[in-house]
This record gives sequence, C-alpha cells and structure tokens, in this order.
Amino acid sequence: MSQEIEATSLRDSIAAFTANMAKHAPAEVIATLGAELKKLVDSGIAARALKVGTKAPDFTLPDAHGEQVNLASVLAKGPAVVTFYRGGWCPFCDLQLRAYQGVLAPVRDLGAELLAISPQTPDYALSDVEKKQLTFPVLTDAGNRVAREYGLVFALSDAAKQLQTGFGNPIPKFNGDESWELPMPGTFVLDRSGMVLLAHVDPDYMRRVEPAAITDALRGARA
Repeated sequence: MSQEIEATSLRDSIAAFTANMAKHAPAEVIATLGAELKKLVDSGIAARALKVGTKAPDFTLPDAHGEQVNLASVLAKGPAVVTFYRGGWCPFCDLQLRAYQGVLAPVRDLGAELLAISPQTPDYALSDVEKKQLTFPVLTDAGNRVAREYGLVFALSDAAKQLQTGFGNPIPKFNGDESWELPMPGTFVLDRSGMVLLAHVDPDYMRRVEPAAITDALRGARA
C-alpha cells in the first residue's frame, strides 16, 4: 500500500465511523458527546501539554508482557514515536493503533521505534496487542503518572462517566483505579536527544495525527 493511501486511511476511517455513529446512536447521546467534547476543547487543557522544542520526560513502564521499557534506552538506538491513547475500549484509539501498525515498517526503516501508552492494566493492554495484532510495545501507565508529566490528564465529568458506563465501558475496571482519569490523545515524535519534533494533542478524541505526518517528521529528523 502506498504511503499516500495510508496517509488518508486514518482520517477516512474515523470519518466513516463517526458518520455511522451519527446515524445509529440516539440523538441525546450524540448531543451529550458533542457538549462534553466542546467543554474539553473550550477549557484550554491542551495548552499545558508538552510542546515542540521541549525535552520529553523519561519514563520506564511495563509492556503487555511484563517487560520494562525505558524511553532513554529506546532513544539510545534512534528516534521514538510516543503515542498516548485512552484505551482499547475507545473506537478512535482502535482505528489509530491499527493505522500506526500499518506504517510500523517505514517508521522502523527510518530508525525509529513506536511506543503506545494507556492507563489500562497490563491484561487489557495485552488484549489490545492480541486483538489488533500490534507488534510495537504497548505500555501500561498506571495512574496516568507519565501522561501527567506530559500534560495530558483530565478527569471525566459526571455526564461523561454516565455515557461511558452506558456504552459498557467500566473505565475504573480497565484502569485498575477509581479516578476516572484519562489522557488526552497525544502523539510525540522525539529525536535521539528526546527533543519533541512533532506534538499532536487534541482534547477532541475524534481527531488523531495522520501516519504520514509521523513519517514526515522522522524523515525531517534524519535530514
């Protein structure tokens, strides 16, 4: 598959999913989702997230198989793409992770590694790896400790809690705590020194950075 096709696949997949959701979900659910997204966007929380030109905090987190992954050790070998996602229960995260798996070969050809991070317990992270056939490290950030250092964490409102419960998403069970906190979806391309070359953070979880933007940033780093 060409990179041009790959570059539009995530956007198109998300658009198709949201169009289908708008057709079939109750109007009051769509209205509440929209209102909650608007509150997050209007709150300005994305402004506190890690920005281009700053150094990414180091971390050591367990992968889905219990192995510890250290960012500094990854960067010693080459650039890194670090993406924070809400959880495997989120259909937009599902589409994103599958799209990034689709460009893993060119990412690694550019000497980089891709790391995906969520607050889910390792068992749920392993489920993501197996169901989506992911071959890059999927890490557990218990309590959103690392996501907090990257400026991504927010607490769900009561309305959002009710929505997710109604969708059959017991987030406290997935994350192993009662905080009802999640990371905003955030993707960072880091050079070997840990400097942020590309940062995409959006409180609207329906918007994700395109795979082509990631590979373009990695090519820029190599140049």
